[in-house]
Amino acid sequence: MQKNMTFNTLTRCLGLAAAPLALCVSLTLAQPIQAQGLFSPAATVNEDVVSVYELEQRIILMELMRSPGNPSETALTELINDKLRLAAAREAGIEISPEDIQGGIENFAARSNLEPEEFLKAIGEGGVSPETFRDFVEAGLAWRELVSARFLSRARPTAEEIDRALGQTGGYTVQVLLSELIMPVTPDNFQQVQAIADEAAQIDSYEAFSAAATQFSAADSRFNGGRLDWLTLSNLPPNIRATLLALKPGEVSEPIQLQNALALFQMRGIREAKVGNPRYAAIEFAEFYIPGGRTPEALSAAQSIRNSVDTCDDLYGIAKDQPESLLERKSLAPSEIPSDVSIELAKLDPGEVSTNLTRNNGQVLVFLMLCGRTGAISEDTTREEIADALTQQRLSAFSESYLQQLRADALIVEK
Repeated sequence: MQKNMTFNTLTRCLGLAAAPLALCVSLTLAQPIQAQGLFSPAATVNEDVVSVYELEQRIILMELMRSPGNPSETALTELINDKLRLAAAREAGIEISPEDIQGGIENFAARSNLEPEEFLKAIGEGGVSPETFRDFVEAGLAWRELVSARFLSRARPTAEEIDRALGQTGGYTVQVLLSELIMPVTPDNFQQVQAIADEAAQIDSYEAFSAAATQFSAADSRFNGGRLDWLTLSNLPPNIRATLLALKPGEVSEPIQLQNALALFQMRGIREAKVGNPRYAAIEFAEFYIPGGRTPEALSAAQSIRNSVDTCDDLYGIAKDQPESLLERKSLAPSEIPSDVSIELAKLDPGEVSTNLTRNNGQVLVFLMLCGRTGAISEDTTREEIADALTQQRLSAFSESYLQQLRADALIVEK
C-alpha cells in the first residue's frame, strides 16, 4: 500500500510539467527490496551483466515514470538495450561527463518542479537509488550523442525537402488528418484523467480511439468520434508539429500537457495538398470568460453567445456593462500563443468559435473566437522548425534501426 501511494504521487509529478511541489512531498517509504540473489545475473549482453538488482530497480523506475507497457515485461529489454547503447558509445570513444549527467538529472527534476536533490530524494523514497537513475540518464545521453555523431549529417533535410514540407514546391503544403481526445484537468480529477490518458496512448486501432474520444473527450469533436478535418501542419504549435511528424497512421501520441487539459492525437493520414500555405506574423483572437467551467449553465450561456455573434467586434456588445476582465482580445505571433489555444485556433476560420478550453482549474469556460490572421513576409522560423522536426524524425528512425542491428549482432542470454 505504501509503495502504491508513493508511485501514484511521484507519477503525477513526473507526468505533469507544472506539478506543484506539494504533490511530491507526501511520498511514503517503499518497502525494502529483497536482498536474496540481487546481484545474480538476470541476463548477459556480450560481456556485460544485467543483475537482478538492476532489473528490480528498472521496474520500479518505469512504474514511477509511467512508462508505456507492463514494466515487468519490458524492463529487461530496456536494460539490455541500455547495455548495448553504452557499449557502442564507449567503443566510439564517447564518455558522458558527471556535469552532463547532472544536467540530465536537472532536466528530469524540472519537469516535476523539483530541485535535483529533492527529485533524487523523492525517487529514493519510491525505491530507486540515485546511482540507478544516474546510470539511466548516462545511457540516454550517451546514445543520443552517438546517434547524432553517426547519423546527423544524413538526417538533415535538403532545402528542397524543406520546401516540400512548407508547401513551397508546386503550390503544395503538408496536411494532417487527426483524431483528438482532449480532457480537462483539475486538481480533483488529475489522477483519473492521467490514468485514462495513459491507457488511451496504448490504443492501436481507429475504432478504439474513436470510442475513447466519444466517451471521455470534452472537445466538440467527440460527437464525431474525435475525428477532425484535414489541418495544415504549419498552423499547429511547433511542439505539436514535431510530435505529429513522428507518428505513423494509426499511432497515438503520448499525452500532451496543455493548460488545464491533457490531449492525445491519433494520426489518420498525412498528405501534400495543392493549397496555399501562408505564414502568419500574427493571429488575432478573442477570449470571453464565462464563470462555471463546463457546467450545463455555462455551456448554455456559451451557445447563446455563439448564436448572437458573427465577428469578434460583436463580443463588445455582449461584454457591455460587465467587468473588463471578462473579454480579452489579443494579436500575438504564433510562437507566443499558448499551445491549447493554438490547437483550437488551427481548427477555426475567422468568426468561428471554440468552447473546448477552461481556465482557473476548470472553473471558467473560455469562449474562443478567431478574429483573423496576418500574413508574414519571412519564413525563416518555419523553415527552422520544419528542418528540426524532419531531422528528429529521421534520427529516431536511424536510432531504432541501429539498435536493432546491435541486438542482432550481440550475444544476449536471458536467465
